[in-house]
Amino acid sequence: MTEIHPEVAAVTERVVARSKDSRRAYLDLIERERESGVHRPTLACGNLAHGFAASGEDKAAIRAGRTMNIGIVTAYNDMLSAHQPYARYPDQIRVFARERGATAQVAGGTPAMCDGVTQGQLGMELSLFSRDTIALSTAVALSHGMYDGAALLGICDKIVPGLLMGALRFGHLPTILIPAGPMPSGLANKEKQRIRQLYAEGKVGREELLDSEAASYHGAGTCTFYGTANSNQMMMDVMGLHMPGASFINPGTKLRQAVTRAAIHRLTEIGADGNDYRPLGRCIDEKAIVNAVVGLLATGGSTNHAIHLPAIARAAGIVLDWEDFDRLSAVVPLIARVYPNGPGDVNNFHAAGGISFVIASLIDAGLLHDDILTVSGARLRDHARDPRLEGEELVFEDAPAESRDEQMLRKPAAAFQPDGGMRLVKGNLGRATFKTSAVDESRRTVEAPARVFSDQDDVIKAFKAGELEKDVIVVVRFQGPRANGMPELHKLTPPLGVLQDRGHKVALVTDGRMSGASGKVPAAIHLSPEALGGGIIGKIRDGDVVRLSAEEGLLEVLVDEAELAAREEAVQPTPAFGTGRELFAFMRQGCDTAEQGASALLAAAGL
Repeated sequence: MTEIHPEVAAVTERVVARSKDSRRAYLDLIERERESGVHRPTLACGNLAHGFAASGEDKAAIRAGRTMNIGIVTAYNDMLSAHQPYARYPDQIRVFARERGATAQVAGGTPAMCDGVTQGQLGMELSLFSRDTIALSTAVALSHGMYDGAALLGICDKIVPGLLMGALRFGHLPTILIPAGPMPSGLANKEKQRIRQLYAEGKVGREELLDSEAASYHGAGTCTFYGTANSNQMMMDVMGLHMPGASFINPGTKLRQAVTRAAIHRLTEIGADGNDYRPLGRCIDEKAIVNAVVGLLATGGSTNHAIHLPAIARAAGIVLDWEDFDRLSAVVPLIARVYPNGPGDVNNFHAAGGISFVIASLIDAGLLHDDILTVSGARLRDHARDPRLEGEELVFEDAPAESRDEQMLRKPAAAFQPDGGMRLVKGNLGRATFKTSAVDESRRTVEAPARVFSDQDDVIKAFKAGELEKDVIVVVRFQGPRANGMPELHKLTPPLGVLQDRGHKVALVTDGRMSGASGKVPAAIHLSPEALGGGIIGKIRDGDVVRLSAEEGLLEVLVDEAELAAREEAVQPTPAFGTGRELFAFMRQGCDTAEQGASALLAAAGL
């Protein structure tokens, strides 16, 4: 067994020590819930009768209570391409459960926002807090006490974190996450990016842009770029919460259905009444959380997980911070280049060896904890396998020994770059995340005058008016979770990319988020404290020189400390109404910092 890298071990010990009391309290909670919580055998007759009244042929088995009843929590809707395939999953899962003498019921549904649809729109201000809403919906679904295990159907950006945050409060239940896979590849990403920049420059019209986007996002399945949704799938794999190799099999295939079937069969084997009990709250421990960070860094995954992983960890009594990310990033090499960090998409990545190759390679290099409790197998290495069909039989084969495409996927010893590409930058402005993996080394330090905005649409207007044709650090404030729900600012990437391509030194500093597809423009994001929380970003003025350096881990406004202290804070724009945003005011007001996970739910619960 390969010895774990000393810095990975040190960060893990740091997390364990910091989490000692909260993790103990969490494990005590799930043990109490297992022993004395709400369970089917303890329900009164009226309660139980309600629970199986509409169960048809499964009624007798659920009533008898002698076999596992699986609670399905589904984020299905047929607008979100990644989740549209879930429509038929409950019926299939019921059949798969019966094959093992078990039963399954849809415990409940959760909302499932599409960040692709809301990107740059008013609805994006609901997006981050949809994660807390999903967690609450998951808790409602599992609260009935009818279930002995859970199958979580969700893929995209806030959905997987929200499902886990809710399910971890029922962490005594064995739980498997079941993906549906990415859509087949469409328009080449490089061409899509070219059309977007031409549109930003006014050189093509809306019809040409829509043709390009429709050729890219063209069918059922996850978007094929390596953003937050596909980073979610990678993390579930390196935490051992999927069946091996489940993430990137296209929807609607026999192999996809066979892997879903295997997941349900496996779920029936890891219940509390058997000899192989594997509750979710034990599977997600400190080592599994560190594995998720390592996998994220090694593959150039979404910066959104600098918010989501601390929130997932807190729900399991584990305290993770951005210094943990930064220290791991210094020793975890980048071994994958998937668009927007490279030309190929997740289908190309999967064909090159995919997650199984990543897991095997990182374990061999001592960068992943192999000794974790997973949903299948004796250790994480048992998840470094790929499913395939031999006739009608599902078999799993070991990961390829070598990458099938060295331009996309490599072993750590031949990595694309020696670090994981996600740095903590800090200084008198606070603490922020800088994703370096797609940013050219020559652009990782920018010092330039600031141009300050409180609305991303005003940045677009200034760009179109030619006001940003210079070296500039664009500061966009009042975009934090307490101010407006922390929308992604993805639509700023094309115009800032145009300015950079014209030879200007350009960077973005914001207390908001960038997309999981954040690309070549240097950006300090998730800045904490945010403007509404008294952050110094609220005191920056046009023309102030700001220095942002990934190499130095630095983010500073170069203004005398006394002058900064004397300045008035900027006034928050009037909170917006419409598109339901006013209904989330209580979440904004109760939210904690981005580094803590930006969750009103966890803050109010004292977790």
